[in-house]
Amino acid sequence: MKIGITCYPSMGGSGIVATELGLEMAKRGHEIHFITSNMPFRMKEPVPNVTFHQVDVNQYSVFQYPPYDITLSAKIADVINDYDLDILHMHYAVPHAICGILARQISGKDVKIMTTLHGTDITVLGYDTSLQSAIRFGIEKSDVVTSVSNSLKKETYEIIQPDKEIKTIYNFVQEDSFPQVYNKELKSRYGINEDEKVITFVSNFRKVKRVHDVVETFSKINKEIKSKLLLIGDGPELQDAKEQIKSLGIEGNVLFLGKQDKVNTFYQMSDITLLLSEKESFGLVLLEAMLTGVLPIGTNAGGIKEVIKDGITGYTVDVGDTDLASKRAIDLLTDSELYNKMQQAMIQDVKERFSSKVIADQYENCYINMLGD
Repeated sequence: MKIGITCYPSMGGSGIVATELGLEMAKRGHEIHFITSNMPFRMKEPVPNVTFHQVDVNQYSVFQYPPYDITLSAKIADVINDYDLDILHMHYAVPHAICGILARQISGKDVKIMTTLHGTDITVLGYDTSLQSAIRFGIEKSDVVTSVSNSLKKETYEIIQPDKEIKTIYNFVQEDSFPQVYNKELKSRYGINEDEKVITFVSNFRKVKRVHDVVETFSKINKEIKSKLLLIGDGPELQDAKEQIKSLGIEGNVLFLGKQDKVNTFYQMSDITLLLSEKESFGLVLLEAMLTGVLPIGTNAGGIKEVIKDGITGYTVDVGDTDLASKRAIDLLTDSELYNKMQQAMIQDVKERFSSKVIADQYENCYINMLGD
């Protein structure tokens, strides 16, 4: 099959999953065309069966804003015609599904369109009444629509009310990128003692991530257990977090590591990962940590409760319940038998439900069925 993929090429979860899926399909012999504004973040080197088509957006005085949507649609149409694409896989309903639909019309070809909903296009943009009809159009005019969690699918029906079947296909991560290795040397290099436990939080530090709950939870853990908190990422709430950390007097136990390309390295010295968001469509950072062998504690928000099986592969707590979150972490960090038992169950569950083969098979079957209809 010849498949065109459009996504945001950044470090976000949607771009990572879209890129990894394309690379996995290329390994299976399919011809993959990434049509994006920049080289996708996870494409580090040339890959057989993969072609990158850059969308160059020029600024003209006649336009108040750069015409990204129109330029992208025209570029996709060119790639459809030049390479005789069979399928477009658009990640995000707006603008990408809309652009794919317009590109199909421009090309005059009967290319099939799959749209994958990742979250922001529904949970944020979906509440903007000026965009709802466009989002609904993008969903309903796609041939197949998928969602990264049942929670997001439910929210899509509630907010957008599309007359369209939506199939849930979970996110995945490439196993080779997240080996289960404990890196004692790295821990020492960052000045962390061998007997100290490591709590990790990877985030874009937006308000929805409730960074203050992460800091508060760690503060409670730190009172009971010698530990360090790794804050990985950057964003608008980081400065407030720094002030909170200072007011709690735990500056010496928190490491600010900024944005990191290889977060897998830091998971290799971590014991617990936290994701205490008030809204989360899936939580790819949880899956990355779990694959590395790090036990997760998350909230019951959105897709998090689908990734973590509470009490079996980690723990979930109500949003804002830092008392229970810290208690769960302390229980795990002081009971090696419990930790090891839960860790083994987690690793097995990740392999069974979120492996690259399992998820890529589901997408590949969707592609085949689309072309058969």
